[in-house]
Amino acid sequence: MTDPTLMQWIAAVLFALALVHTFSTKIFERLAHTRPAHAGVWHLLGEVEIVFGFWAMILITVMFFIAGGEAALEYIDSRNFTEPMFVFTIMVVAASKPVLRFANGVVRMAAAMLPLPGAMSMYVSVLIIVPLLGSLITEPAAMTVAALTLRDAFYKRGVSNRFKYATMGVLFVNVSIGGTLTPFAAPPVLMVAGPWGWDLAFMLTHIGWKAAIAVLINAVGVTLLFRKELAALSVDRSQNGEPVPLPLILVHLGILIGIVVFLHHPPVFMAFFLLFMGIATAYPQHQDRLILREGLLVAFFLAGLVVLGGQQQWWLEAVLMKMDADAIFYGATALTAITDNAALTYLGSLVEGLSDEFKYALVTGAVTGGGLTVIANAPNPAGMSILRHDFRDGAVNPLKLLGAALLPTVVAMLCFRLL
Repeated sequence: MTDPTLMQWIAAVLFALALVHTFSTKIFERLAHTRPAHAGVWHLLGEVEIVFGFWAMILITVMFFIAGGEAALEYIDSRNFTEPMFVFTIMVVAASKPVLRFANGVVRMAAAMLPLPGAMSMYVSVLIIVPLLGSLITEPAAMTVAALTLRDAFYKRGVSNRFKYATMGVLFVNVSIGGTLTPFAAPPVLMVAGPWGWDLAFMLTHIGWKAAIAVLINAVGVTLLFRKELAALSVDRSQNGEPVPLPLILVHLGILIGIVVFLHHPPVFMAFFLLFMGIATAYPQHQDRLILREGLLVAFFLAGLVVLGGQQQWWLEAVLMKMDADAIFYGATALTAITDNAALTYLGSLVEGLSDEFKYALVTGAVTGGGLTVIANAPNPAGMSILRHDFRDGAVNPLKLLGAALLPTVVAMLCFRLL
């Protein structure tokens, strides 16, 4: 490995500062209340979705002065922003009223089959069905649907703070591993499926069924943990509001499928998105507010991660390649907490001659740790942006989220290593 350049060292320092900033957003939210003269600035810095985009802008500014404007622009042009664009489009479409009505209908049908008291059946169904559905509609879409359902059915109904954190921890972990039944839905799997020849049959027989068991155990476990609180909640088993015409639901689902099928081709999936915007504008009576702001913030977060992460390969690859198959599983799980899990598997896909055992350990470790922090998995910022407003000060404590996700993460680790 060649010695890191000055810019790589600066980028590593800025990446570390961005991580510290991620764990400090609650401080900025409190400053917004105690320092009202600059409340707008403090609120801006307190937005989790702003963090990596903010520090990425600083990196490009520093690069402009040190390496020159041409080098800075060349670096930006060399980055692939397909994932931020895709997450934005899929998040907005998946959160549309017709798609949510369909997804909620599926969850409610499953919940009606479970003879559980209060809201327990609805709760466990959301945490099992929607994350596994992510293997078809992609993880960002599953995260959006699950987070909106949990927000409206539980978070806004006066549940305890402990319940909110535990639910978010299980949701993040289950979505991260729930998208591994297919080779195209989970970003860390998507990075290696082509180069390594991992098709649908491979994913189902080697990884997917183990992930499904872990999803089931996590969902049932957290449901039993909060059974008294859930049993005390009533659940409305009917759909609220005016019904959405079936043809409109089918059109929205068709657009969603089109975006998923062409996820590697931004001009195509953006064309589907523009079609969606046209239909949503034509039939406003069948739409709620589109989450364009939330989607743009999440895209800004992921784009910042792409820019900052592109300068971290020199140390990440060195760390990964020093590990054997056993160590890489636990190392990838831990490293995922401080960097996007797709970045780890992407680096692995660039290395020739890896054993099948090493490949399995790298990918399963990466998806296992995908619920530990907001930056661990691409869909997490989407879930965070939807749910965080129902926490105190409108901010989620990263350490509490980490603590809430630890046990579900251990369950996933055991399933992937022992089954």
